[in-house]
Amino acid sequence: MAAVIDKPSLAQRALMLLRGFDLPMLLLVAVLAGLGLLAMYSSGYDHGTRFIDHGRNMLLAALILFVVAQVPPQKIMALAVPLYAIGVALLVAVALFGLTKKGAQRWLDLGVVVIQPSELLKIAMPMMLAWWFQKREGQLRALDFGVAALLLAVPVGLIMKQPDLGTALLVLAAGLSVIFFAGLPWKLVLPPVLLGAMAVVLIVWYQPTLCAEGVRWPLLHDYQQQRICTLLDPTRDPLGKGFHIIQGMIAIGSGGFWGKGFMAGTQTHLEFIPERTTDFIFAAFSEEFGLAGNLVLITCFVLLVWRGLAIALRANTLFGRLMACAVAMIFFAYAFVNTGMVSGILPVVGVPLPFISYGGTAMVTLGLALGILMSVARAQQQAPTLSKISA
Repeated sequence: MAAVIDKPSLAQRALMLLRGFDLPMLLLVAVLAGLGLLAMYSSGYDHGTRFIDHGRNMLLAALILFVVAQVPPQKIMALAVPLYAIGVALLVAVALFGLTKKGAQRWLDLGVVVIQPSELLKIAMPMMLAWWFQKREGQLRALDFGVAALLLAVPVGLIMKQPDLGTALLVLAAGLSVIFFAGLPWKLVLPPVLLGAMAVVLIVWYQPTLCAEGVRWPLLHDYQQQRICTLLDPTRDPLGKGFHIIQGMIAIGSGGFWGKGFMAGTQTHLEFIPERTTDFIFAAFSEEFGLAGNLVLITCFVLLVWRGLAIALRANTLFGRLMACAVAMIFFAYAFVNTGMVSGILPVVGVPLPFISYGGTAMVTLGLALGILMSVARAQQQAPTLSKISA
């Protein structure tokens, strides 16, 4: 007599697919994606198909997340050196014969598609450093941190040359987080931090002199210098370089505690907010959902970073721990820099708000980063099962 096998229900199939995934992380991502769709529908309803494209980009990122999560961290680590080498080679190619748009040479025409190689380094850079420290585990010396700093300086320098300050900062933050969590001594951390703090104090103190007409700062492009000076005093050019910051702060302040309501933002829909579907979408979100909505959004990002660090603490290998830390710091850097520049506490740079801002390349990068994080989490859950089987 043949045995009767019950066919699993749709809910059971869904649970089987999600088995091994970090469910709190998935829930946080789902909430952020929902908020992103709300914000994009309101701010981008008259921008053609941006809402539909945003949803499509999210689905593509979710597919990448699911696929990458199935790959064990050991196999991901094997891709670190090739990805880093390809990324640096592409950056050199951009410097030699890249496409120039709006004064920046950041793109490479491959015939079939135009790519921005610097986006690849947001993931390839921390992967390379995590691979390096994994290989040197148990025998780290000061020279090893020097090699790591050199590996980080090469792509950051090439990206700064394009120039692309926003992407350079994100790659730098991801790389420095790996170096720090690998065990960088505090005596090497404190001096540059103190020097940076002193530089900020001096710039603020001598701002009228440093930002005077004709004064040029070393190491920075003119537009980068102007962004810092505009941050310190947006009213010096209210209809030009200071327009973005001023309108962003007006939109955030006009939202009050509860906001003006969905689709009711006047600064947004009267087109006072520049780039309201990309870099400055946080201003549009703040105007319509107010401080209450911002608290929900920021809480989700804080919990997302915290969950990433929690996964890192339980990682089975040094590579997994460092990559999880790097991904968590990538999300922190994205959210902190974007909300800071829109709020007028950081210079305006081209950094999107994760899951909220429009942008296909950034969304794919986030999906890849989350997939790596999920891969580390799945390896943690599978390790006890494997140990029981071997016992």
